[in-house]
Amino acid sequence: MNVQTRPRPKVVTLSDAAAERVREIMENSDKPFAGLRVGVKNGGCAGMSYTMEYAEEVQPGDEVIEDKGVTVLIDPKAVLFLLGTEMDYQATKLSSGFVFNNPNQTSACGCGESVAITPAADAFSANA
Repeated sequence: MNVQTRPRPKVVTLSDAAAERVREIMENSDKPFAGLRVGVKNGGCAGMSYTMEYAEEVQPGDEVIEDKGVTVLIDPKAVLFLLGTEMDYQATKLSSGFVFNNPNQTSACGCGESVAITPAADAFSANA
């Protein structure tokens, strides 16, 4: 029996602006990093918030994403919350920062720092 497998979807993709900004930040850092670690944590008025930090090394279980020349490491506990998310970077006259366009996000608070996210169905299963 010939079983065909399809490629796993990327958990997170980056817009051109986000990839450029992450590359710029990494190139200007004082020491080399393995990538940018992205995750979610409980907290805030809507229930969860996105996290980002420099990663000195890949941790066991990290989902490693290579997109537009940038390495993004996804915390294994965050994979189902971030599945299908595009990370963007937006700059306006008053502010600039990373924005997560997440299809699993069900609501956000007024401050923009906290979100409600429903885990995606297990997209990695054979039935997905």
